[in-house]
Amino acid sequence: MELETGFSSELSWKIFLDRYTVKDPERHFQVGDLVIALVEPHPKWPKKDIGIVKALLPNQYLSIELITGPQKGDVIERRAIECDRPLETTIQDVAARIARGVAAVEQAKVRPDVEASFAREIAGLRFIPGGRIWAGAGTGQQLTFFNCYVIPSPKDSRQGIVETLGQMIEIMSRGGGVGINVSSLRPSRAAVRGVNGRSSGAVSWMDLYSRATGLVEQGGSRRGALMLQLEDWHPDIWRFIEVKKTPGMVENANISVRISDAFMEAVKHDGDWDLVFPDTTDPDYDTLWDGNLETWKALGKPVVVYETVKARKIWQEIIKGAWEAAEPGVVFDERHEKDSNSWYFNPLISTNPCAEQPLPAWGVCTLGHVNLAAFYDRDRNDVDWDGLKKTVRMGVRFLDDIVDATPYFFEQNRTNQMNERRIGLGTMGLGELLIRLGLRYGSPESIRFIDKLYEFIATEAYLYDVELAKEKGAFPAFDAEKYLQSGFMMRMPERVREQIRKHGTRNVTILTQAPTGTVGTMVGTSTGIEPFYALTYFRQSRLGFDEQYVPVAQEWMEAHPGEALPDYFVGAMDLTPEEHVQVQAAIQRWTDSSISKTANAPSTYTVEDTRKLYELAYDLGCKGVTIYRDQSRQEQVLHLAEKPADSAVTTSSPTPMATVDTGVDVEVYPVPAQINGRTYRKETPAGTARVVINEVDGNPFEVFMLLGRAGSEVQSFMEALGRIISLYLRSNGSLTPRRKLELVAEQLQGIGGANQMGFGAGRVLSVVDAIGKLLESHLAQGRNGAPVAAESQPILAATAAAVSAGKKSSHLDLCPQCDAPTLVYEEGCQHCMSCGYSKC
Repeated sequence: MELETGFSSELSWKIFLDRYTVKDPERHFQVGDLVIALVEPHPKWPKKDIGIVKALLPNQYLSIELITGPQKGDVIERRAIECDRPLETTIQDVAARIARGVAAVEQAKVRPDVEASFAREIAGLRFIPGGRIWAGAGTGQQLTFFNCYVIPSPKDSRQGIVETLGQMIEIMSRGGGVGINVSSLRPSRAAVRGVNGRSSGAVSWMDLYSRATGLVEQGGSRRGALMLQLEDWHPDIWRFIEVKKTPGMVENANISVRISDAFMEAVKHDGDWDLVFPDTTDPDYDTLWDGNLETWKALGKPVVVYETVKARKIWQEIIKGAWEAAEPGVVFDERHEKDSNSWYFNPLISTNPCAEQPLPAWGVCTLGHVNLAAFYDRDRNDVDWDGLKKTVRMGVRFLDDIVDATPYFFEQNRTNQMNERRIGLGTMGLGELLIRLGLRYGSPESIRFIDKLYEFIATEAYLYDVELAKEKGAFPAFDAEKYLQSGFMMRMPERVREQIRKHGTRNVTILTQAPTGTVGTMVGTSTGIEPFYALTYFRQSRLGFDEQYVPVAQEWMEAHPGEALPDYFVGAMDLTPEEHVQVQAAIQRWTDSSISKTANAPSTYTVEDTRKLYELAYDLGCKGVTIYRDQSRQEQVLHLAEKPADSAVTTSSPTPMATVDTGVDVEVYPVPAQINGRTYRKETPAGTARVVINEVDGNPFEVFMLLGRAGSEVQSFMEALGRIISLYLRSNGSLTPRRKLELVAEQLQGIGGANQMGFGAGRVLSVVDAIGKLLESHLAQGRNGAPVAAESQPILAATAAAVSAGKKSSHLDLCPQCDAPTLVYEEGCQHCMSCGYSKC
């Protein structure tokens, strides 16, 4: 069955129905209803597809014909409770609901026109609200419409730490992402009065916040999102930089070091840098210390110097961490403050989880995005500037109304936001627009165009915000002279500054560039300010995997049969990291908040290259920088085939030897160029292990195991164990390979460790016990076709589909939701090109 959905792909339509439509809580299904059906159960990442109810069966079961996904056309049976019934089925339905809910705060005389304009721009996919607005606006549910939150640094006490934990969980449960600056917590081994003890340090408490984040489901649709940040002066900075190299530590948070201009000067001149913390014995410490070191010093309070080191030594460790695994990130916090329009009344203490919003304590921000791809004027090969102006202005009004329309569940958030009215208008589709204009992303010509484009957006947004100030009043904390002294306002055209001086602005900040992984995939364009990650991909169907192009490339090829794509068709990995940063800097010039973006780098990029890139970003005026070096994540140790083979995974192996000199005649069989295999995920007490079991002629032949970060102790142990098992399997002898693997499984099971998990038959005593159980289940499946346990389902080799043929291998990571190697790192975040999963 084919339906006209109004979306560019099945995936876009599925994201829309699953994430952003209102569902029937009673599940009153009728024959003919659209249904979001559970196709494959999983405790964290269930796989779903869209279907039509064909019949109502006994015992609350439904007969469903699938109309999306690889099983399209199949009729399946599912319990009604495993399915959702969307009450909205078209983009017009949802646009009308959102517009009605948001425009309700407008004056009656203008409300109908405003509501109509909101609905028209959203339904036309020209203005795309943030995901929280899609999910909550007009529903009457107590879900926040704000994506971005920062809560005060925790008070340095057990009670204060737990209080912050409660605030974080409450915000996440309503759908918001949270940023926390943990610099207020005393360093490791510092004295704790009253209990005659020593502090475990800021980093240990970070893990508490991270673990709680992993337990929270945001607004019923996704896991919590958390950013943890530490100032460059904190004595625990060494532990902070290294923390994610410890398996299981701070796994559910992004982390960034807050870098000051003074630190960068010390790096530049090879100066000393003091790692300090307030004297915790000061009688006013418990009441006055809130994490702001400058305020503490200004009060004349004592500071203890814990260590003096070369700033370059710290900087080099930060760079090395970014090179190895993309963390910690870096935010230039002093630049945030100098550029900030709220510099004179509300200091910025942290960013939200994806770093596009530097915020004050109790600060919040709402997000919405102009779809630039919708404003390409094909007839003139130019931008539809009039249409863009209209949508930018509507977007500013829409987001200003969100400030009044959203539910507030902490009075501190309401008080802060009503005083400053912070909003975040951003863009998506820049990569597609540049292609349509024939401009290569990152080229000098594209930088000049980007400067013109984003100056236009900033100018129109601020001029309209002045109009809103005249209509509804400026934000209460507005002070014209101080406001105009911000670094950002000093760059704005004089005609804008003059209007602000006369009439004020409605909102303290207006512009940001946020990640749009999920909504961008739904719309079917390039996400945020990024280029397309890749121009080709593979789509699974009944006929296998077919190579497809992103729509803009497909259009060009159909119009130019037999010709190669022009050089301005580029993906993220076709660009140099420097080109990525040049684009970021050009857009940052006209963005009053910050930017979520990733500079993608090849695997050959060195630590020294990374250092130069970070310093280039600082010199160009960026407020932060994130690099993702290809193959730097541990999941990428599996080198996937360029094209999927029939149920085969190609893996790299050490060069085989013919014999091993052990004093006896033992032959080790060589590894063929390509062999069949399965990849499993298995939960262990130290995190999720990835295990590859390859076979030759149906016999186990070699095992690869991944757990933890590359270079970590646990990963070296797993690699060694895998090599020993593989060597045993490939050696000659009287035992069959299957019997050898059975003996290995028996020996590993039952070995206990320091950490255990699960209960009853599912109890796992240690990492090696988990591996033993997985090997046993693999063998059982081979004997009798029994299904593998849910937590160790095979990752089908064919999901190598995302690796583009004829292009350089992207070595994409495995998606935690669909298990496909299509997880990309861009916009300072992670999202999946196959299923639409987004970490942010």
